[in-house]
Amino acid sequence: MKKALFYFLLLLMFVLLAACSDEKQEAEDNGAKENAVEEKDQLPDPKEAEKSNTFPLTGIKTDQKVNDRIVSVMINNHTKARPQTGLSSADVVFEFLAEGKITRFLAMFQSEKPEVVGPVRSAREYYFEMADRYDALYIYHGAANFVNDMIKKRGIEHLDGAIYDNDGHLFKRESFRRAPHNSYLQFGAVYDVASQKGYDVKHSYKPLPFLSEDETKNISGDEANHVEIVYSDNPMEIVEYEYDEKNEKYTRYSDRKKTVELNSEEPIQVDNIFIVETYHEVIDDAGRRAIDMTSGGNGYLIHKGKVKEVQWENRDGRIIPVKDGQPVEFVQGKTWVNVIPSSPGIDQSVSISN
Repeated sequence: MKKALFYFLLLLMFVLLAACSDEKQEAEDNGAKENAVEEKDQLPDPKEAEKSNTFPLTGIKTDQKVNDRIVSVMINNHTKARPQTGLSSADVVFEFLAEGKITRFLAMFQSEKPEVVGPVRSAREYYFEMADRYDALYIYHGAANFVNDMIKKRGIEHLDGAIYDNDGHLFKRESFRRAPHNSYLQFGAVYDVASQKGYDVKHSYKPLPFLSEDETKNISGDEANHVEIVYSDNPMEIVEYEYDEKNEKYTRYSDRKKTVELNSEEPIQVDNIFIVETYHEVIDDAGRRAIDMTSGGNGYLIHKGKVKEVQWENRDGRIIPVKDGQPVEFVQGKTWVNVIPSSPGIDQSVSISN
């Protein structure tokens, strides 16, 4: 009887020890799982971790390498050149007066690369100076001899469509328009031809100042749903931007007609409108201008349905908005910079309404 009781107690002890061991192991396993969950929560989102690079002209994050050199292209804005091709892919577009009251575009491409861009037009000094300040390749089609001389003497890295005219590789003349409104850049050949000329086609850039997505939610300013810029009312050379609340972008218009892509009829929409006022001077009988893009002046920065009065400054060659001496950030996305003469000035040339 005593022996049986002894074995029963011994068996009970083993059962209790096994149970304690199982509970301890379960607690350790649960603790390990909790630690693993905590560590997982602390790790960055893999999707965000992949997007470690930033496109310098748009501020948009990407998992791609961002080392392609910026390509800037002179794009025709004559009425006979509209609609244009490739504008919707440009990261930044500068719009300057060329001759008379007609504007011309300097479109900068990096984050997107269209197959075709154009029509491409001739060079002007303030355009190639702007391209050079942004360390961009400068692409144009033809120029006055003295302008070509300036480009060569100043070491502007360029591709001239007059040299590659209708070669079928870099430039192509289209039959549906007449010269000088029918020269189109075949964008896929740009880096190849530039490399053959000994130009660098890779480059690293410091990004322009941009708001984070969280900061964008708190943008302040007066309402700006409609923007009108009058370069001339006779003949009509009027630029308009209409705010699209659904996608929080501005749709562009030229002379009351929506600016669209030639083939797809996709509207040109932008995230930032940066209007800058500066001194213009006509310098010859052909109506060519000199435009001061170094001294700074008055401006407007418009995005997300809001407008801010700012100053513009040339900092390290790049044109940025400034308030009280500090850079004012763009929202992430595409930007159009409209440059207007100080006479008649921003107050007379620009109207902004709800």
